[in-house]
Amino acid sequence: MSEVEVSERIEARPQRVWGLIADPTSMDDLTAECTAMEWASGSTGPVVGARFRGKNRSGWRRWTTTCTIVRYQPGAEIAWDVAYGPLAVARWGYRIEPGDTDETTVLHERFEDHRGGLMRAVGPLVRGTRDAETLNRGHMRTTLERIKDKAEA
Repeated sequence: MSEVEVSERIEARPQRVWGLIADPTSMDDLTAECTAMEWASGSTGPVVGARFRGKNRSGWRRWTTTCTIVRYQPGAEIAWDVAYGPLAVARWGYRIEPGDTDETTVLHERFEDHRGGLMRAVGPLVRGTRDAETLNRGHMRTTLERIKDKAEA
């Protein structure tokens, strides 16, 4: 299982940064690959067990996933498991740490690859790369830069 974590120092209070990531369905203008998210299965907000759908794009490729929030600690951390139909794909998450002053935050984005053999085989066709780790790292940097820009504006 591969894991990738990227961090960014942001010149904004942790509460401001948390407000941008606390609800994944409001992040569609911040993420590099996910273009829309909406609550699903009767869920209406971010709590452990809540589900949402993510619509994704990589070049001309498009796909939809179902996500289940598995960690939710307000002001500190959110993480969700991603599935494509019945198949596990990944765990994505964000964690906030106070920075070196009251006006700074360190934001961490983490990806854990949970794909089994079948998903690893079709993954390159769906996402257009055999090197998901490098692709994810680049997308994560883009997402964190967008969050930083919005938080610091």
